[in-house]
Amino acid sequence: MQKKHRLKNMNINVISLFPEIIEASLKGLVGKAFEKKIVELELLDLKEYSHNEYGSVDDAPYGGGEGMVMAIEPLESCLNTIKETGKVIYLSPQGQVFNQTKAIELSKLENITFVCGRYEGIDQRFIDKYVDEEISIGDYILSGGEIACSVVIDAIMRNKNSVIGNFESVKNDSLSKGRLKGHVFTRPNEYQDQKVPEILLSGDHRKIEEWKIGNSLWVTREKRPDLFKQLQLSEKEMILLRQYEDSIL
Repeated sequence: MQKKHRLKNMNINVISLFPEIIEASLKGLVGKAFEKKIVELELLDLKEYSHNEYGSVDDAPYGGGEGMVMAIEPLESCLNTIKETGKVIYLSPQGQVFNQTKAIELSKLENITFVCGRYEGIDQRFIDKYVDEEISIGDYILSGGEIACSVVIDAIMRNKNSVIGNFESVKNDSLSKGRLKGHVFTRPNEYQDQKVPEILLSGDHRKIEEWKIGNSLWVTREKRPDLFKQLQLSEKEMILLRQYEDSIL
């Protein structure tokens, strides 16, 4: 008799000065997954771990300079309260840019701890001692790591088959196969002289799937040529792309 393997829950911890930002942003399917305990989320307010009478968790940088730096002591105290930290990730503009491949990779972990920076960043000694990886969501600066953290958590959660009802939709999302998702349509089939492509109304599943592949490749080439250059197209995919191009001329 074959044993059924029980899916292990994921535990996500977040260290932040403003955990309410993350709590407010994670709604919908992701929020329901937390409510159902499919994924455990613990938000830790760094202000509660201050080491001084003023309740502050930052200080002026050594060597001078603008702004304030988040101190190592409250960060370390907060981190030490977490039973299973797993991989410790610092949301930072200096990190590797987050993408779908990384989202899938992180979705397979059991425990993750995110550290959200503020001000001019966090004391480098904490990074050197505890941080396993730094992640950025793009080459621009935010006021803090909370919004970036919410983005990463949402992307991770979408790649857990116990979170999304129809997991096939995730497999066909943009970037899941290295290319963008193609055009989508719904009722009515004609609106102000704009018609849905006839092939999508044909009922011929094989031809519809081929059209979708050709369309997806065309959309990727037109909108994200950088992604298209990275694709290694099979002979069939090249044929489907040419067929799609011919159909829209």
